[in-house]
Amino acid sequence: MENMQFLALIQAYTGVGIGLIIGLGAAGACIGIGIMCSSFLDGAARQPEMIPTLQGKVFLLLGLIDASFIIGVGLAMMFAFANPLLSVVH
Repeated sequence: MENMQFLALIQAYTGVGIGLIIGLGAAGACIGIGIMCSSFLDGAARQPEMIPTLQGKVFLLLGLIDASFIIGVGLAMMFAFANPLLSVVH
């Protein structure tokens, strides 16, 4: 019965960890994108001739910020469906 308790504890903590990974990752990505787009609009309003240059950099950084969040979601799904911690308790 003790192994079942350890398995339940691991699954419970994994669920909390998955929620934190996805929740904090989404919040960080949204805040980062908001700050970056705000700065882009600020720079575009000050120097309209720089819009094409700035726009390319903004799209590149949008992809990088979203990629870090998607990697976090991938790791969370790995822990949700193929948890390597469950093999420790047998």
